[in-house]
Amino acid sequence: MHQAFDPTRLTQARNLVGMTKRRLADELGVTPAAVSQYEMGTNRPRPDLLPRLADVLEVPLTFFLTGRPHARLDSSAAHFRSLRSTRAYQRAKAIAFTEQVWELTYALEKRVQLPLVDLPGFTGGEVHPGTELPSDPPAAARALRAAWGLGIGPITHLVRRLEAHGIVVYAPQRDEDMRSVDAFSTSRLPRPVIVLTPNKTDDVYRHRFSAAHELGHLVLHGDVTPGDITQEREADTFAAEFLTPRETILPELPARADLHRLSQLRSSWGVSVKSLLYRCRELGLLSDSSASRAYQRLHSLQGQPGFASEPPAGYPGELPALLSQAFALACDHGLTITDLARELAWNVPRVRQMLGVEEQRPVLRLLSGESRDVLPSTIPAP
Repeated sequence: MHQAFDPTRLTQARNLVGMTKRRLADELGVTPAAVSQYEMGTNRPRPDLLPRLADVLEVPLTFFLTGRPHARLDSSAAHFRSLRSTRAYQRAKAIAFTEQVWELTYALEKRVQLPLVDLPGFTGGEVHPGTELPSDPPAAARALRAAWGLGIGPITHLVRRLEAHGIVVYAPQRDEDMRSVDAFSTSRLPRPVIVLTPNKTDDVYRHRFSAAHELGHLVLHGDVTPGDITQEREADTFAAEFLTPRETILPELPARADLHRLSQLRSSWGVSVKSLLYRCRELGLLSDSSASRAYQRLHSLQGQPGFASEPPAGYPGELPALLSQAFALACDHGLTITDLARELAWNVPRVRQMLGVEEQRPVLRLLSGESRDVLPSTIPAP
């Protein structure tokens, strides 16, 4: 084990739990410089430290072994929608998480045929290889709609459509660090990956816009180093045109700031009222001052019918299903959670969490002492 120690796995595991080198050093009773040496590969942890290392970082001891496929990314390989509000350790955690999403995808793809990657301009694309989209964001959005046969109307089931074109979409739950990241994507892996974290408003309309925004990064900025505010604006422009094409939405938009009319359009187009107000200003229907007053009125209507947030959980077509369905199909051919955990060198709860598979716990039925009749109540096993 000591000789087969993989230093990159230590970095990945540390980032996954959001731990600094200093804190890990304190847990192990070594210096931060020693942890840096472990991660650079200039020195290995002592054999007696390895079990403690696995325990602190919540991974099996075998996690640190070399030889498994590893998607190695760095902070320059992913686009973050909320870059300015995202701390460095949160970005590092998101990168390590994305690596694990790919590793899980790779393990499942060895057993199940996933949809071909159909994304013009993506270097690993399996459909339309070499086809480039225009560099202008609105033109690129219209071209991608045409390539995918989406027409010019509202796009239903956006996330499932992304998956159907070979893009891996993942939506982690119950992680405050990931919630702060908001959304991010990378095109530096064999499959493009979009991660949609639970946004603070838990709103399906923001969720859909984030998905379209990250799609914009994938088609516009695949070979560009992330982090430029101009890229974020271009991705927003792409998302607006992709979700609400100018040709179709313009005749439907009101000539004044009619919020209730925009609320109706929100339901039919799957775009927030705030985004539609911005679209009105962008297309010249509202002046800056009129739009500003409308935003103030909109703020006062938050929580009211037609303006309240709607959780993505209420819209199945907007929740990722590719990996869970692939796992279910692989299970039909003999794969188990334990098999997958052993192959990935993860613990079983981590595999369940990544797949969104609830643990099947047995139900105990209480029997009367004499008649042994089943009582009406049931008690879950502890």
